[in-house]
Amino acid sequence: MSASAGDREPGIPLDNAKEEVNGPTCTGESSKHDSAVCAGNSEIKSRAVVKYSAAPPPTSYALLQEQTDLKLPPANWLRENPQLGSAGTTVLGSSSKSKPFSSFGMAYEFIDCIGDDVDVVSDSENIKKLLKIPYSKSHVSMAVHRVGRTLLLDELDIQELFMRSSQTGDWTWLKEFYQRLIDQKWQRKKKSKEHWYQKAILSKFLYYSINGDGAAEPVPNNPNEREEEEENEAEEFSSSWPTAFTSTSSDTEESDAPKQESVSMDSKFALGQVTSVHKEQNLPMLFNEGENSQGLRNDFVRNIMWTFEDIHMLVGSNMPIFGGGRYPAVSLRLRDNNKPINILTGIDYWLDNLMCNVPELVMCFHVNGIVQKYEMIKTEEIPHLENSTFSTRVVKDIAQNILSFLKSNCTKEGHTYWLFKASGSDIVKLYDLTTLCEEAEEEKCQNPFTLPVAVLLYRVASNLMLKARQNRKHYGTIRTLLLNCVRLLDQERHPQIIASAHYMLSELFQLDEPPGEDGGESPRGGGSEDSYSDEDREEEELTEDSDENGSYSSCCSPHDDSKAVAVIRSVWELSVPEKYKSTHQIRPGSAFPVSQDKEERCRHVLSYVLKGLKAVDGTIKRESDLPAADPNTPIPLKYEDRSATGACAAEQGISLLLERARLLQADQPTRSGMIPGSWQHRMKLQLFLKASKAYYVLSDAATNLLKYGRALRYIKLSLQCYDAYCSVSGTLHPQVLQFHSQCLSLCGDIQLMLAQNANNRAAYLEEYSYQTKEDQEILHSLHRESSCQAFNMAADLAMDPEYQLFVSSKCYEAAYELLVSEALKDHASDQLAQVLKRLGNIRNEMGVYYMNQAAAMQTEKEVKKSVSVVEQEMWKKSFAFFEKGMKDFGAIGDSTNTALLLCNTGRLMRICAQAHCALSSDQSRGEFSPEEALYYNKAIDYYLRAMKSLASRENHSAVWDSVIWELSTTYFTLATLLQDYAPLSRKAQEQIEREVTEAMMKSLKYCDLQTESARQPLYQYRAATIHHRLASMYHSCFRNQVGDEHLRKQHRSLAELHYSKAVCLFLSLKDAPCELLRTLLERVAFAEFTMAGQSSNAAKLKSLTGAVEIMTETRHAFQLIQKELLEEQTELSEPDPAKSAESPDVAAGPTSGLNLQEVMKLIAVFEPSFSFLLLQLIKLMTTMKRKPSNKDEELLKTYKNVYSKLLRAEKNAPLHSRVELHIELLQQLTPQTGSDDTGTHS
Repeated sequence: MSASAGDREPGIPLDNAKEEVNGPTCTGESSKHDSAVCAGNSEIKSRAVVKYSAAPPPTSYALLQEQTDLKLPPANWLRENPQLGSAGTTVLGSSSKSKPFSSFGMAYEFIDCIGDDVDVVSDSENIKKLLKIPYSKSHVSMAVHRVGRTLLLDELDIQELFMRSSQTGDWTWLKEFYQRLIDQKWQRKKKSKEHWYQKAILSKFLYYSINGDGAAEPVPNNPNEREEEEENEAEEFSSSWPTAFTSTSSDTEESDAPKQESVSMDSKFALGQVTSVHKEQNLPMLFNEGENSQGLRNDFVRNIMWTFEDIHMLVGSNMPIFGGGRYPAVSLRLRDNNKPINILTGIDYWLDNLMCNVPELVMCFHVNGIVQKYEMIKTEEIPHLENSTFSTRVVKDIAQNILSFLKSNCTKEGHTYWLFKASGSDIVKLYDLTTLCEEAEEEKCQNPFTLPVAVLLYRVASNLMLKARQNRKHYGTIRTLLLNCVRLLDQERHPQIIASAHYMLSELFQLDEPPGEDGGESPRGGGSEDSYSDEDREEEELTEDSDENGSYSSCCSPHDDSKAVAVIRSVWELSVPEKYKSTHQIRPGSAFPVSQDKEERCRHVLSYVLKGLKAVDGTIKRESDLPAADPNTPIPLKYEDRSATGACAAEQGISLLLERARLLQADQPTRSGMIPGSWQHRMKLQLFLKASKAYYVLSDAATNLLKYGRALRYIKLSLQCYDAYCSVSGTLHPQVLQFHSQCLSLCGDIQLMLAQNANNRAAYLEEYSYQTKEDQEILHSLHRESSCQAFNMAADLAMDPEYQLFVSSKCYEAAYELLVSEALKDHASDQLAQVLKRLGNIRNEMGVYYMNQAAAMQTEKEVKKSVSVVEQEMWKKSFAFFEKGMKDFGAIGDSTNTALLLCNTGRLMRICAQAHCALSSDQSRGEFSPEEALYYNKAIDYYLRAMKSLASRENHSAVWDSVIWELSTTYFTLATLLQDYAPLSRKAQEQIEREVTEAMMKSLKYCDLQTESARQPLYQYRAATIHHRLASMYHSCFRNQVGDEHLRKQHRSLAELHYSKAVCLFLSLKDAPCELLRTLLERVAFAEFTMAGQSSNAAKLKSLTGAVEIMTETRHAFQLIQKELLEEQTELSEPDPAKSAESPDVAAGPTSGLNLQEVMKLIAVFEPSFSFLLLQLIKLMTTMKRKPSNKDEELLKTYKNVYSKLLRAEKNAPLHSRVELHIELLQQLTPQTGSDDTGTHS
């Protein structure tokens, strides 16, 4: 059946595609070819993308002349030719046998595709063999491995394997199993001479086709010798297993050097591409170097991403492709004209062309090696050829069913599965060789796939790890891959992979961010995300098989299936559409265990770090002088009770916080004997730093929980890890220094908190002393590299608050020095601002500490003497710290905190002023001294500066209110002391009165009476007190002033004004009845004094009436007093049982704020004053010359009645009775006076 290419548009040749020169990748597709093959009314979707091609662009094939004898070799036979690839160097031709690890070689090169994007990775020959299972009687034996969603298929040549086992003993358990359950009479089957003859003429045909010379060019050997040579060559080039999976170290290093170099540049993981292993590990290698490498290499001429329907496959192909002229891409086939093309050959040709996207095949027919003719067939016509007709839809169903079957049963990553179909049998069985290997009793039951699988799992995880930084959904998959990798390997033989895997596992747990911040993506994934499970179906098939065993093969026993993971009862089941896929349920993905608890995450990290450190430590020979440490013996975390006297020693110790740059020399071994630059060295650096970060996060979390003892223990461990890191590191990266600055800053925070919470020292000490076994083992690993003493001073638990504050400030100072150092001056401006803020804060704390110490000394002095030297030292220290703190806050423009420190400095000045108060000879308070005035004025200056720093209340209302209150208080205190202890020996009375008035008015100016706040009643009380004091002062001036009548009038009016304002303010307060009563009584006395200077009765009567009105206002004060007395009485008569139980002496004293002694004193003043007023009124009204009106008579009668009751009152009556009487009497006077003078009625 000839085909002409004249009128059709030729397909684009696959090998004309742009080849990738920079190495294979899965992300960039070099070329795409879509082809659709029609099969009846249905369409098969096939798409091929070249990932890599080692072949040159296809050249046109040479048409051989008829009667060309293919038995004679061409001159170029068996010479290496890029056009033929590996097909040219072996007599096996284009269908050369797969190598046992060919899929791993492809997987290593296209690591991006593995685990997620691709369903199957395999040699094209294996794919064809699987898809021909229902049509073929030949045996199938394949190794299947799972990595994520990807299955790796490799030919498992049982015969070759068992030939090797007789020499090495590696697979004897499998041989025995095979013989016992499958083929009891197994023996090596040799290939026939006919087989080698057909292979040889195919090889010669291909060389003739590229040679272009139709004439036979004989070689000097005779035909018999040539046949023997061909056989020997066939044996030599046939696939064989690696002898012991070893290679010379020089070959290994040479072959893997480029990979290793690229990894160290691109990846932070110390191991990187793990096929490069160091010779000191003596690892069994994965391949032999030599002419015919059996290693983990991608030896295919081309690698193709083939999508067949919905199945994505990465296939390797060595099929020679020819082109040129009108036929840009064709495949050449040689057929014996006497043998028709059968269905197996048709499927073979069709799949080859689909995979390589070749639109035609050229068939050369021969008879006994003599060329007869050529025929061209389109790819889509192959399924319809005579004698080889097949349904492409059925082939598609077979592919989907086989994939579903394998994915549903090959569920365990790291396990080697064996897909086996005996020759002539219709039953396909799947065994788990890993499980069978574990059950074998022999010690030498090594699975040669273990190391390649572990390496692949590691490399896929390593590759995903780079992507995981952008997308955390890979975390579950990475974790599954790494755990399976570690499970497969022996720590003594593969410590590098194990250490690196554990480091990557620790990297999965994010320490610097809360979980769930990845845009809502759940960090899920894993090895079995599209696995299937149908146990019921398997059970049904097992029971069905008991009846059918005998009909397929006499060598299959009924108990055979007990060892099989799964069984396909008949190969024809594979032809049924969705036979397997429709019945299997997809399992949920393996979730990554993301804990919301930071401590749990850190513990996971530390457990992996410890395992990694153990793997590394196991490879390092200990120095003879290195003390042996028992990991079960705790290393004590001592605490010291230091006082301020130890500050000098501490100063020396703290210098280590900065001088820890005592780094390792490039050529100097570490304490444990590690060589800088070795994988152990790089790995330890990463693990130490990771452990340090984990302990830092634990410390931070403990700080947030107020567990400061635990927090200090963790930050000490973090600093010890950093110390060990410095001991083995040659350079410190800016990010590492930045992290160290964070550690020191947190250590400062913890020491500050410990100083502020001195009451819980016992609990903190208990937390600090506790140690887990894991922490002990990590510490012992650290001690192999460092004494870990550099940061003891910073992280030891002291018992002295002053020393803790000192250490805290030194930690902050060291953190600050690091951040402004040459290495970090261009980094971390935000962190610098934070540290400066902390520095300002600790200096404020220390300033306050010394200020409180000075205040305590002042309080404790029994007899006030002159200021002591110790007190002055405290003031100086406090002032110096406040000054430094203001400088720190000023550097970051923090006006609020600057204002607070100015406020504290103002308070310090007031304490200094109080210390300078003068004492008279009898130890009583002397006059207000100039030193006091100086310090109070300094305090006022600092408060005014604080106000200026804040600028307005809007910037920070709380701080503003605090500053205003302190300023008002200072003015008030200054005025009060000036007034009460007037320095009359130095100043004139008038000058003192002016200064008092000025200070009082300024204090009043800063009394915020309008803003509703917690301080509003305090402001009202202070304003009332100021008005009362000013009124009293003007009252005194008015009484004592002689001569200047104008000045007396001024004082009188000012006294009236301030008394009225004071009364109004006291009336608005509900808790100052005594002050209100005192003010009113003073005001009455002022009215009485005014009356004494009047001569006319009318004026006196008016003054007396006014005084009685003022007296009636005291009723409000008495009502408040009565209310408080009643409340007190109620509390005493009905005590709270709970309070009584807690405090038996609850009834011993009044619980109200009423000062009873003060009340008694005021009543003692009130009663005679009230009696005097009433008596004077009665006298005046009875002696008046004018006739009294009815109203006057009623008033007089009331006055007499009230006066009479007042005189008859029992002087020794209880207080509440007297208060009640006064309220009653004042109530009688209120309506009359109110209607007479104010026009109001109560």
